[in-house]
Amino acid sequence: MRVLEELELAVPADGYQCARGVQRVRKGLTWWKLERYLRRTLPAFDLVTVVSARERDLTQQVCPDGPPVQIVPNGADLAALNRVQATPQPGTLIYSGALSYHANYDAVHYFLAEIFPLILAEAPETRLLVTGSTQGVAIEQLPQSPNVHFTGYLDDIWSAVASSWVSIVPLRLGGGTRLKVLESLALGTPVVATPKGVEGLELRADEDVMIGADPRSFADKTLALLRHPDLRHRLSDWGRRAVIQYDWATIGRQLNTLLADAVVRRRSSATLVRQM
Repeated sequence: MRVLEELELAVPADGYQCARGVQRVRKGLTWWKLERYLRRTLPAFDLVTVVSARERDLTQQVCPDGPPVQIVPNGADLAALNRVQATPQPGTLIYSGALSYHANYDAVHYFLAEIFPLILAEAPETRLLVTGSTQGVAIEQLPQSPNVHFTGYLDDIWSAVASSWVSIVPLRLGGGTRLKVLESLALGTPVVATPKGVEGLELRADEDVMIGADPRSFADKTLALLRHPDLRHRLSDWGRRAVIQYDWATIGRQLNTLLADAVVRRRSSATLVRQM
């Protein structure tokens, strides 16, 4: 039995669709080569797993006659996350993710340039922590603010997130699903994200997470959480409940069932061939 796990197509597809000029030609050629390769390769597999509905749809579009494509989402270790103890600090925002990854750098640049000034205009004491390695990153090219602290790599990122009032995920690029969202929710830290930031996750907008599709709405959703502890407490509870579906234990059982079913299909197919 052959299983192709976590096939990712959203990043190259988005890169091609969003590119312009010479870059569009180059990325378009890469996408065309990837499509041809997958059409030749996927029929040899018994099962393909992806992490989101978008990846599933792209895979089926590329190879409609291929093997079954099943969603096995990314998850979080809820048992370990539930053991983290911390006191949330009012007025503290956090973004977790190494800026050496271009999607994280773009997210932080977007937030600092277009969203954070709107927040500071109404809540000037707000602080932003940006975690993750900054080695080799041009931090000086980001919009500057004394209210921003780059922590560098942290041995204990979970405690930093649990100690923050709001977790921001202003992503505009990238694919898959966001582990930072799942971990924040499991830690009880409400999330404000762009639609891209929660892509692939089954979460209710403005109940499990706050969604800001543009700078003004992102700032307003963040300010609402900063100003209203009762709203933060409510989203914290909802988020903890919503993330239960992404517990690794549950996802592991789901994957085991898919693999067992694939084995049965393979054996049934082999038996039919022998009988013929």
